[in-house]
Amino acid sequence: METIIEKTIDIEKILKGKMGAKAKWVPGPCVSWLRHVIHEDWLNKFLWDARDLKGTPWLEACLEYLQTKIEVEGMENLPDKNDGKLYTFVSNHPMGGIDGVALGSVIGKHYDDRFRYLVNDLLMNLPGLAPLCIPINTTTKKSRSFPQIVEAGFQGDYHLLMFPAGLCSRRRDGQIRDLPWKKTFITKSVETHRDVVPIFFGGRNSDFFYRLSNISDRYVKKVNIAMLFLVDEMYKNCGNTFHVKIGKPIPWQTFDKSKTPMEWAEFVKSQVYSL
Repeated sequence: METIIEKTIDIEKILKGKMGAKAKWVPGPCVSWLRHVIHEDWLNKFLWDARDLKGTPWLEACLEYLQTKIEVEGMENLPDKNDGKLYTFVSNHPMGGIDGVALGSVIGKHYDDRFRYLVNDLLMNLPGLAPLCIPINTTTKKSRSFPQIVEAGFQGDYHLLMFPAGLCSRRRDGQIRDLPWKKTFITKSVETHRDVVPIFFGGRNSDFFYRLSNISDRYVKKVNIAMLFLVDEMYKNCGNTFHVKIGKPIPWQTFDKSKTPMEWAEFVKSQVYSL
């Protein structure tokens, strides 16, 4: 008897949720193409098989499904989970998929699921991941609720894992590197007395992705076309091993008035790339 797989990811439903009544004007071939690009059937097969998992166990199952391994250096730099403090973990974002899953599995396992991502709200469509997420709408203009969402995250009783660039890395002048980091993690970490833990993730996407992202950033600024291919990029990296390096925590008192919050954000970014 053929196994019945419940459809968790449905492109048509996602389009309706984002576009409302306008979704009916999206041509059928475009919907079919989107299903192909995001590997809808493949994703739904994994989500069905892992339907009873939530949080860190779900992240670990995702890595196993992708046959992905991670080598972590600097585990001794992760603060003790029982020290009574909360931390902001920040990393470069070279891939936009596996890097988030892998780092979440490391942080989640060490801190018994007591962490949250500040992430693209589209990821709330993944039931196993959703409990770990504080969703932010990155597909339209900044929501008026953005400051309140971030404030709630930093005032909550969880460690935070953030990718301050917002978008995954781009290749500019032959170098794969994050776009400028946003200052939010600096200002809010100071306000809530959270030390910042820098993390470097070694990895990259395909040449096709970097070419497309540069074209999209330059000519189609209102829509992040490259984001549509992040799942495809994740599958291209199946079976690979990635290196992670965790740096020593940076005390929140470091971020004083000698630099602006934006300058401090770039300082931490440079610390990450020097790991």
